[in-house]
Amino acid sequence: MFKQLPNDDAEKVEVILNQQKILVPLGTTVAAMALANGLRSTRTTAVSGAKRAPFCMMGVCYDCLMVIDGKANQRACATYVSKGMQVETQQGVGEAL
Repeated sequence: MFKQLPNDDAEKVEVILNQQKILVPLGTTVAAMALANGLRSTRTTAVSGAKRAPFCMMGVCYDCLMVIDGKANQRACATYVSKGMQVETQQGVGEAL
């Protein structure tokens, strides 16, 4: 469904996605990284538990919310990967800060 174009010139950083270490080109959003690595949903809804995934890819719809470096409700489409970043699928509204 989502395919990332090859970019062999880009520097890659190690990111942890749902407890799996992966290499990701710098300049990639967390949402694009999740989709390119086969993640079919980035969160579940609080009411029904329905799965949601990035939709608008520009920070408007909030369907891409994920837990990034321990903080829930982060817009994955508006956050760029960084070295050592830890990203988790968000369940419901996420943990309170």
